[in-house]
Order: sequence, then structure tokens, then C-alpha cells
Amino acid sequence: MSSSLDPKIIGKLAEILDKNNLTGIEYEDEGCRINITRAAQGASIAPAAPAPVAMPAPTVSAAPTTPAPAPAAAPNNEVDYSQSPDAVKSPMVGVVYLSADPNSPNYVKPGDSVKEGDIVCLIEAMKTFNPVKAHKSGTVSKILVEGGDPVEFGEPLVIIE
Repeated sequence: MSSSLDPKIIGKLAEILDKNNLTGIEYEDEGCRINITRAAQGASIAPAAPAPVAMPAPTVSAAPTTPAPAPAAAPNNEVDYSQSPDAVKSPMVGVVYLSADPNSPNYVKPGDSVKEGDIVCLIEAMKTFNPVKAHKSGTVSKILVEGGDPVEFGEPLVIIE
């Protein structure tokens, strides 16, 4: 198993981070984990081990870290579903799509019955569309995202009760 880091992958991850205005992104392939986080505005960064590739905005770390917290809930009294066992959560950072293409119906809508393993949405990351499947059978009670929204790892997407 090779542990060399491909600078193209790190550059692409940094590009996704900037393009979607994310605070962090994590990528793992064949046991090699890359975690890129954006330094807070005005924060000072202590010197660390040299990064494999110099990136102007994000800092690069090959060590696992805690995922960035989910974005703050909108001020319209929305419930925080981040710890709900009913929430289907994003398995990665990317852009969510609720249907296969703009002309197709959404995979699910509130009130639909789903079985464990049914596709509820797609996450596009690095030009690859990844299906997100229901973790249990039940009824879709709420869809928490809109098609085209950027999402973070662990962000709740759909509630199945």
C-alpha cells in the first residue's frame, strides 16, 4: 500500500472547499486520509510539521480530526436533527441532489414510505455522484436540504420515522 499523497487530489479538495465555502473537507482512499480545514479569519496558526503541499487558504493535515460542526440552524426555530437517530446523514462533503436529473422526480418526498437501502438523494463530490441510502425502513417526515445545496460530512439530510 502506497502512502504517497497526490498533490492533484489535495488541490481538488481545496478547490471544492473554496468553491462551496466549506469549513472543512475530508477524503480517504486506501487507508490514506486527507483532512483540509479552513483557518478562522484572524486566527494565528502555530508552526506545525511541513504540509505535503502549500495551499494559500486551507491548512492541510494528514491526521484524523473531529469533523467540523454542522452549520447553525436557521433562525426560524428549526429543530436540530444532528443527533437524531431518524436522520439520514451525509456520508461526505459535497453537493446534494434530490433527483437523478433536473427533469426527474425527487427520489423521496415527505409522506413516502422507504425501505432500508432505498436511495433518498445523491451527493456529488469530485465529479462523482454517490447515492445516499435510507438507514432504516419508515416514512419520510422531512427533507432538510434543497437540491444543489452544499453539505458537510454528518449533516442531516432527510428524516425517516
